[in-house]
Amino acid sequence: MNDTASRASDIRVDLLEIARVIEPGSTVLDVGCGDGSLLDYLVREKQVDGRGIELSPEGVNKSIAKGLSVIQGNAEEDITFYPDQCFDYVILSQTLQAMKRPDVMLEQLLRVGRKAVVSFPNFGHWRVRLSLGVFATMPVNKTLDYPWYSTPNIHFCTIRDFVNLCDQLDIHVEQAVAINAKGYPLPFHKLFLANLMATQGMYVITKK
Repeated sequence: MNDTASRASDIRVDLLEIARVIEPGSTVLDVGCGDGSLLDYLVREKQVDGRGIELSPEGVNKSIAKGLSVIQGNAEEDITFYPDQCFDYVILSQTLQAMKRPDVMLEQLLRVGRKAVVSFPNFGHWRVRLSLGVFATMPVNKTLDYPWYSTPNIHFCTIRDFVNLCDQLDIHVEQAVAINAKGYPLPFHKLFLANLMATQGMYVITKK
């Protein structure tokens, strides 16, 4: 196995899908970068000039141990200090639903970056609907992996909700990817099918 394949196997498949849309050599801010797995991959494999913000001290320590430039902070507060259009891409992976104001966060992402890459768990997936409709319980699964009483997720949304919000904020969807439970893209281009079958959505967005 070559070094690239080995490093790719160390991060989640859905993160590789995000990495696929990032242009080599670009400037990147990863908001809520966790342990730095995606940012590390982008720096090594796509030679990006990468920065990160992470709330948890554990995530920051793991990122710094990888040699990454990551600061500890509250993304919603700290992103306001970045200048306009100072990054080519701003990434928000599996974090939008934990924001107090997802709408404001999207606007900030596109103020700071020329493009934003946003992924989020899809609350419209058929298993989520089944859990609510048949069992009358909040779902717990691979993507939504916290019980309702301890989850950091405070604003669940569906893929359709996200698309509607982009319309309201006059945001252009440049690319949309429906992702299954294993992290692989689905061949669905219809919003209805993506909203029903995808466990998460991944969007590349820009200002109109």
